[in-house]
Amino acid sequence: MSIPDIFVTYPTVYAVADRYRIIVPVTAESVMWVKVGERCFYDDSNGILRSSSMTHIMEVPGRMLDEARAYTVCWRVVRERKPYFSDLGEAETFTVPFRPVEGKEIHIYHVADAHNRVTSPIRAASWFGDDLDLLVLNGDVPDHSGDIRNFAAIHRIAGEITHGEIPAVFSRGNHDTRGVCAEKLAEHTPTDCGRSYYTFRVGPVWGVVLDCAEDKPDDHPEYGNTICCHDFRLRETDFLRRVAQDPEHEYAAPGVEHRLVIVHNPFPQTFEPPFDIEQPVFTEWCEILRGSIRPEAILCGHVHACYVTRPGEERDHKGQPCPVICASRPGHGEEFIGGAITLTEKEIRVEFTDQDRNVRGTDVIKL
Repeated sequence: MSIPDIFVTYPTVYAVADRYRIIVPVTAESVMWVKVGERCFYDDSNGILRSSSMTHIMEVPGRMLDEARAYTVCWRVVRERKPYFSDLGEAETFTVPFRPVEGKEIHIYHVADAHNRVTSPIRAASWFGDDLDLLVLNGDVPDHSGDIRNFAAIHRIAGEITHGEIPAVFSRGNHDTRGVCAEKLAEHTPTDCGRSYYTFRVGPVWGVVLDCAEDKPDDHPEYGNTICCHDFRLRETDFLRRVAQDPEHEYAAPGVEHRLVIVHNPFPQTFEPPFDIEQPVFTEWCEILRGSIRPEAILCGHVHACYVTRPGEERDHKGQPCPVICASRPGHGEEFIGGAITLTEKEIRVEFTDQDRNVRGTDVIKL
């Protein structure tokens, strides 16, 4: 299925809370909306259709799209936008089939730390072929946010892997916080009311996306007095406490069979200075997850390595609540290894696969 000329790549359907954010990057100014069944959902700002951004974001109820199993992207090219009598092209459409996450065996591919690589992560994620159910983009997909053009790596990887036909989950990494465009990332990626941490639900899978933000203290000279990540993490801790206190609407809601944590930085581990930040905060995160939410696994990147560590093992420094799966290793040039993860009723199978479909390591987590 070829895409329209105005699309940079295929749409991506991101899961956020109980809804989807359908994101479409474009090459020309346009207004856009999505139609699901007979309902239209617009990319607007308080009733004004947005046209100045090259990334369109439409919010759609999750259950509605799951049941419809298709959506239609609609747009008009803006020839000239004026205070009166704007000149727009005719409405055009592009319909995409959609397959929600369902079944007893769920295939997830995990990509993090692509650092502007595009081709090799896409090839690595072809491991499951047409059986892929969910894509996880877990931070540092661009190399930095100093140039807004770097965000194209996010859109191209997500679009080429999913073709807009299956859900994806996005998590911010520490390199994403660096550069003049870092404050604009939320305008081009999925968030929950602007927050980069949120829960999500796709079929029988419930998850929480956490964001460790930067990996050194706020006053580190590398940041030049441009961040306030400590306060950000305190607000995030309040959010996690509220999630833990609402099981019936979150991790213990009807139909939830798997619980995951998606976070770029494996926070249950402790690194050498200056990376040994937020010991009390991250310890509390572990306590909340272990005491209430009880996830089956935490999916991480950041360390440029592929391994599974279990509670009580050498890398566990804060009382990790469950196995931690680190599944991303960028190599020389275009080399890339990601994580092919299969959820079943009794186990989580992990295969670390490269761009040539070679298996570079395996592990099995018994549930």
